[in-house]
Amino acid sequence: MKPSTMNAAAGEHAPERTTPGRHADPAYFADTWAFQALALRILALLPALGFLLVVLSPPLNHDVAAVLDFAARMLRGEPLYAELVDVNPPLVFLLNLPAAWLAAMTPLSDIQALLGLLLLFCAGTLWLCLRLAQRGAAERAVLMALLPLLMLQAGYDFGQREHLMAVAALPYLFLAERRIAAVATPWPLWLAALGLAALGFALKPHFLAVPLLVEAMVLLAVWRGRGLVAAFHDPAPWLMAALWALYVAAIPVFFPAYFDEILPLVWGWYVDLGSAPWWRVLLTAPTGSAALLALGAALLAGFAPSRLGWLPKLAAAAMLGGLAAALVQHKGWSYHLVPVWLFGGLAAATLAARAADAALSPGTARRAGPFLAFGLALFLGAFALRGDQSPWLQLNWAESRGGQLAAWLAREAPEGRLLVLSPDIPDVYPAVNYAGERLLLPFMSTWLLQATYGECSPGAPRYRAPRAMPEAERRVWNSVAEALAQGAPATVMIARWSGIPECGGHFDLLDYFLRNPEFARAWRMYRPAGEIGGYRLFRRVP
Repeated sequence: MKPSTMNAAAGEHAPERTTPGRHADPAYFADTWAFQALALRILALLPALGFLLVVLSPPLNHDVAAVLDFAARMLRGEPLYAELVDVNPPLVFLLNLPAAWLAAMTPLSDIQALLGLLLLFCAGTLWLCLRLAQRGAAERAVLMALLPLLMLQAGYDFGQREHLMAVAALPYLFLAERRIAAVATPWPLWLAALGLAALGFALKPHFLAVPLLVEAMVLLAVWRGRGLVAAFHDPAPWLMAALWALYVAAIPVFFPAYFDEILPLVWGWYVDLGSAPWWRVLLTAPTGSAALLALGAALLAGFAPSRLGWLPKLAAAAMLGGLAAALVQHKGWSYHLVPVWLFGGLAAATLAARAADAALSPGTARRAGPFLAFGLALFLGAFALRGDQSPWLQLNWAESRGGQLAAWLAREAPEGRLLVLSPDIPDVYPAVNYAGERLLLPFMSTWLLQATYGECSPGAPRYRAPRAMPEAERRVWNSVAEALAQGAPATVMIARWSGIPECGGHFDLLDYFLRNPEFARAWRMYRPAGEIGGYRLFRRVP
């Protein structure tokens, strides 16, 4: 018998009190729901927070680190495409100049400055997307959790050109939906979204596949809804095209060597280096999976009811454009697929959120939104952990070859002049960035040697005589000798692996350059200092 129903003095039964229970109080339900919703919103942000920690942890992506190093060298007076030779158009180097300048003017390292600016770029893009979004209650909750995750889940590939393009394109996709629906957009938001997207798409010619498909969808939708004249009077694509034309016209003015010297190297030697037919790239594990996802998402978005809006369809079109750009590059590298995963995540998230908003009453959708956001963030965050990259690269960085090289350089040759002879950009970068080394070679790697010795000719000597060298090989031959003799680097790193086929004997980079008299004279001042992971280390002696 419950004490509450018994008279404590006489042991008699007393009637139960019917004071209102707190569980019947509407305020209690409101407070409980508000607390649960807040907790779910915080939990939904945890995957993005986890990837933020990954992004801030070493190593920085090797290509990002290499471009950043070139930008820092540009600030020190080395002209791009004259003393610094690379196949990339100039825009990516120009976009890295603010980080290099900030590092030169503040106590920040170049990597810290770059990551800080990249995160500010993501934050600004997030703000722009939220301002442009046409959101129901569930979609609002989903976008707040999913957009930060999509921008950060590239992990090790954070800051790559594909990542920059995909993030820059997000506001453009939201704006494209508004253009189809003829929703008025304040001109500062309109201009910011288009300008940002135009910059992102200009980073590589292949990226134009994304706006091509998106604009085709916008054109057809506006044509069907408001007529052909309205479709072609939309100024958005014409503004982007004008910006691209202006950029292309500016290259020969400010960087004349790009068209005169670099493009011949690209077409003559770089395009076929390490390439495979597109269909073979499509059969590789990461690209094949991305292709299946892109096709499935495109079908799902294409058959989605019209009441769910155009954004899922536009994101699916962008995803197909990203896949086309990846296949055109014939490499199958992980970062080529970043736009596919990012646009695919946006398509899936908005499709699910809008379905919830359409099926539920506004009040129910508002209550369901945090649950949906948490579930989608958990799913997409776990999906992004696939493969052998982030966060596993970050967790094992110190024991990796690149981590060991960075530690050795920081300890034995801090902030000194360094000559590196290696066919690989990974491991060398970002190790040299973390150690603060000043590189002397005009190239990021010895890729031109790989290209010029890419095929075996029966009976050909292992090393060509100088008089038999093509112009591209002679350029490397002379540049390396000059860098050693005139730059007098304190440290030299030479890879044992050359990336050149074993025909006519092993291709040893040191033996190859020792045939150059200028290199051989300067080499007398260097002594072995150890070896790490296939990299021979040498120090200059007094």
